[in-house]
Amino acid sequence: MGCRVVLRRMRAADEAEFVDLAGQSAELHADWVRTPTDPLAFREYLARFADPAAGEALLIKRADTGIIAGHVTLTGIVRGPYDRAILGFAAFAPSAGRGFMTEGVGLTVHYAFGLLGLHRVEADVQPGNEPSRRLVRRLGFRREGFSPGFINIGGVWRDHERWALTAGMTTKPPPNCPDVLP
Repeated sequence: MGCRVVLRRMRAADEAEFVDLAGQSAELHADWVRTPTDPLAFREYLARFADPAAGEALLIKRADTGIIAGHVTLTGIVRGPYDRAILGFAAFAPSAGRGFMTEGVGLTVHYAFGLLGLHRVEADVQPGNEPSRRLVRRLGFRREGFSPGFINIGGVWRDHERWALTAGMTTKPPPNCPDVLP
């Protein structure tokens, strides 16, 4: 089995496709996540990741068509005794529910533990976001707790479950899957 997706760093040239897909996905994202839906917001979002210390903004692209299936971030990277990052992810509506995100987020986790040398990846998921809860479970994340009013999304402080995965808990990615393309 080969890879159905590739993971690539987000770049300025992705603006038009990303913004279009984010607009198509506004209902899907609803109260779960805020994704840039206009060019200015996209540029501001991308600028946050200009300094590698701020984290990584990655795209999950379908290997067969090259279309963006979703996006993922690794932020809050802390080195030293923590060696951890916070994982964020969102599918785009045309590709949702087809397994592309599970594969792409899995590749992101392997990238975090491999090339980035992290020990721990954390994901914060709203209790009602069943697709994201299923995804982190499929990848082996364990639920570690519940935080009321944890993250402000769209002006509302929303409850989140805290999920985590450590380097020793992961499985191997499919063969011949690159970690991250430039």
